[in-house]
Amino acid sequence: MEEAKRDEEKSKQQQIWSWGAGTEGQLGTGKLEDEYLPQLLHLPFLSSAGSISTLACGGAHAIALTSVGKVFTWGRGTTGQLGHGEMLNSLHPKPVSSLQSYVITHVSAGWSHSGFVSDIGLLFTCGDGSFGQLGLGDYRSQSTPVQVDYFADNFVNQIACGMRHSLVLLKGNQVYGFGSGKRGQLGISRDKIKSVNLPQVTCGLEDVQIVSISANGDHSAAISGEGLTYFLFLTVAIKADKKFLA
Repeated sequence: MEEAKRDEEKSKQQQIWSWGAGTEGQLGTGKLEDEYLPQLLHLPFLSSAGSISTLACGGAHAIALTSVGKVFTWGRGTTGQLGHGEMLNSLHPKPVSSLQSYVITHVSAGWSHSGFVSDIGLLFTCGDGSFGQLGLGDYRSQSTPVQVDYFADNFVNQIACGMRHSLVLLKGNQVYGFGSGKRGQLGISRDKIKSVNLPQVTCGLEDVQIVSISANGDHSAAISGEGLTYFLFLTVAIKADKKFLA
């Protein structure tokens, strides 16, 4: 009871800003124009959906995850990346209604696709699927989040969405990649791969305790529990000590 009260107080105090490119509604200001300075957003849903715990910015869309596991999206939705059941832009944050019965704990926004992980390890994806980046076994786009059945018997911890590919981290520390692989960003083979539409194991990380993954553009990275960073590009996994990187 006290925890709910604290969360309510936090949501009342919380403020969210956005700025930059806004011509597709991705700033959530209700205007189709760029903003050169941070703009305070009016988000009335915070009072009932809890404070925002995570914000994810994609190519031209944004995802907000609240402290009680609810998801709101806005911006460009022309390939279904907002998950609203239609392929239209949204100038204001709208709830992803098909995920209302789940408690979402992790979200990621790619260039034109999105990923959502629930508290029981289920993975959902939506948006552009033309490179197989949704992991659903085809190359179709989806306007509503669809569960990735490939991981039905596994517990998904995280998803990282890049430009045209995705990475998934399982509870057992295993990393999978799917989508475009032409630059080696999937890390699944030493040979050049155009794309895959089903998850495949990322090579060289099988015996490493991976705790975090990241994907952007046409490259990927992962951090191990030992503080080592792994980069995936041109189908080669390179291990670099953080001290060396600094």
